[in-house]
Amino acid sequence: MRHISIFGTSSDAGKSTLTFVIAKILQDAGVRVAPFKAQNVSNNARVCDDGSEIAIAQSFQAEVLGIPTSYHLNPILLKSGANGRASVIVEGKVISQQHVLEYYRDLDQLKPAVQRCFEYLAEHYDCVVAEGAGSPVELNLIDKDLSNLFIAETYRTKIILVADIEKGGVFASVWGTYNLLPAHLRDSVIGVIINKFRGDLSLFDEGIHIIQEKFKIPVLGVLPYMPFNLGFEDNASLQNFVQQPSQKKITIGIIAYPYMSNYNDFEPLIADDEVLLEFINSPISLERFDLVILPGSKLVIQDLNWLKQNGLFEQLQQRKKAIFAICGGYEMLFQNLNDPEQVETPQPTTAEGLGFIDDDIEFIKDKILAKKIYTIFDMPIEGFEMHHGVSKKYPLYFQHEHIQGSFIHQIFDHNAFRSKYLRSISIDYQGFDFQRYKTEKIKDFVEQCRQRLNIHLILDAIQV
Repeated sequence: MRHISIFGTSSDAGKSTLTFVIAKILQDAGVRVAPFKAQNVSNNARVCDDGSEIAIAQSFQAEVLGIPTSYHLNPILLKSGANGRASVIVEGKVISQQHVLEYYRDLDQLKPAVQRCFEYLAEHYDCVVAEGAGSPVELNLIDKDLSNLFIAETYRTKIILVADIEKGGVFASVWGTYNLLPAHLRDSVIGVIINKFRGDLSLFDEGIHIIQEKFKIPVLGVLPYMPFNLGFEDNASLQNFVQQPSQKKITIGIIAYPYMSNYNDFEPLIADDEVLLEFINSPISLERFDLVILPGSKLVIQDLNWLKQNGLFEQLQQRKKAIFAICGGYEMLFQNLNDPEQVETPQPTTAEGLGFIDDDIEFIKDKILAKKIYTIFDMPIEGFEMHHGVSKKYPLYFQHEHIQGSFIHQIFDHNAFRSKYLRSISIDYQGFDFQRYKTEKIKDFVEQCRQRLNIHLILDAIQV
């Protein structure tokens, strides 16, 4: 059975989403399938079942499929930092902090890791659905591309193109991407999926005819624009969230500092019909929010300085209503943040925190990665840790009056905790079952796609 590459004709075309959709449909047809992305660039990550770290997209795809998570799904992860530098995570572990030019210079040294992971999955599953990155035909970067042509050529994958019609220029993007592919790869293209169509789908009937008759590329389906609100991979996908709470009880503001990370922690709040949520990226008044959340941060000290520069730091210190903080945001609640090992900063640094917690944060070189059930806030909560900062007095969580925080990600996924905490803010809050919502949302989304995709053509193509 042949493996599949999902190529976008542009960035944010819907590759991550279509990867889990196609993989789930194949799985339902009896194919043992796994998602894969050779190289991802994202500050949103999760700890796997094997204790490694991968991008949120591949973790979410595996969750949809109900398969174990491991570094094999995403062998290389880059977490963007300051001044063109990034954390380079290979096979689930941080190996270096590099400038992007250094990374590309040493790229060939990373190919064996990509091959080890792909081949491991190929041994354990019938079909690997490999998500590409950006566009596969950025001609000036093709020799530096691990996720697109390297995988397609090394493993002779079948190719599905995904085009975002909402961006405009869909015919040019389909024609250009297809014809810029190496000639031998064009023969591997199964077809194209037109994604994010707004309005009556029949309006694109002539478009289908043009692509199939003039371009000679099969159209596998036209998918409508469907807000999903789960598995946010990056800022581009986060900007697409749609929320219309009909039973609003609580207004929540999330501080969206420049290096905000792991905003998937807030998917249960976005899905909540009793919550109105807003991301705050400018110095507005925080007074109208019932709850302000400090999320995770890739560069905590820099984001702390950003709060100080725009006046939000002072507003937070003076605030008397609820504040909740997670991971990097939790670290900001302490008196001082010390970075003697230069984990985050180019020289040893001490930064003043918000001062709500009577202890200091010390940054250590070895990142803490753990996934388990924690006893915090007087209840067992399943989640994960992913941080360099440590506190001796409050190693997992803190609560006093209107201030609460924790190192544990996915805390709001926990129905009992979320309901108890939000009821402490509004006695009228009722709560909901996020796991049920998530399961039903994924099932409905996949089913709507299944009805509009030519799955038979895909199945026939990979069984050659």
